[in-house]
Amino acid sequence: MAKEVKVIVLRTAGTNCDAETAFAFHSCGAQVESVHINQLFQGKAHLRDYHILAVPGGFTYGDDIESGRLLANELRLRLGDHLQQFITDGKLIIGICNGFQVLVKAGLLPGPLTEEESQKDNLGQTATLVSNDSGKFEARWVHLKAGGKSIWTEGLEDIVYYPVAHAEGKFVPGNEAVLERLKQNGQVAFRYCTRGGERGVYPENPNGSADDIAGITDTTGRLLGLMPHPERHFLFRQHPFWTRLPGGGRHGQGARIFNNGVNYVEKNLL
Repeated sequence: MAKEVKVIVLRTAGTNCDAETAFAFHSCGAQVESVHINQLFQGKAHLRDYHILAVPGGFTYGDDIESGRLLANELRLRLGDHLQQFITDGKLIIGICNGFQVLVKAGLLPGPLTEEESQKDNLGQTATLVSNDSGKFEARWVHLKAGGKSIWTEGLEDIVYYPVAHAEGKFVPGNEAVLERLKQNGQVAFRYCTRGGERGVYPENPNGSADDIAGITDTTGRLLGLMPHPERHFLFRQHPFWTRLPGGGRHGQGARIFNNGVNYVEKNLL
């Protein structure tokens, strides 16, 4: 029997995008399990048994204190060693919307930015995501310019169209040095832009993120976090104007991200 790519979709109180994320990976041929975080705490499930960890969108723990903070603390304090081993083993992590907030606030993204930092433990948080400049929840479709150096974004069209749905999506680096390192290292995976690919203002940048950043990776490109929802444009017909677009087919512009993750595991980890 052929080995299968195994994906764990992590959920807890307030997670609400786990089914869509599981569907996306399953449709790409992976074996997917939706696992409550308590199962990891209790030893009923183990990160070591999976190749990809997906932290989906939602409002974990009601976004108490701030979006993603409580789940980030649980991951860092109760599963930190397991997560570090997962990363050391060359496995993949993707965090979408609330999942992006979690990865950033747990210190997993952007991760060590220099060789010196990579030798240290418990680097802590070097960026954050805060309330949108508009002062309101933003639910809209946005254009994104794909870039950076990541296995997740290989083969993506230059400009993709995904929806956002968040109140705390403004990406803020800890300082200018962090922002410069992200750019130098090729860690900026997505930037908000206009339909033509130019830098825009609100509503093209729906939250006021620094340097229009919508998604970043770690230096290896194996960890990806982004505020927009590729799983909500996994199918072509999920595009808001799909009846007016030429071509068609089954898959939308978000499918490539999930395919890339599954294909990477098949080629490198099985």
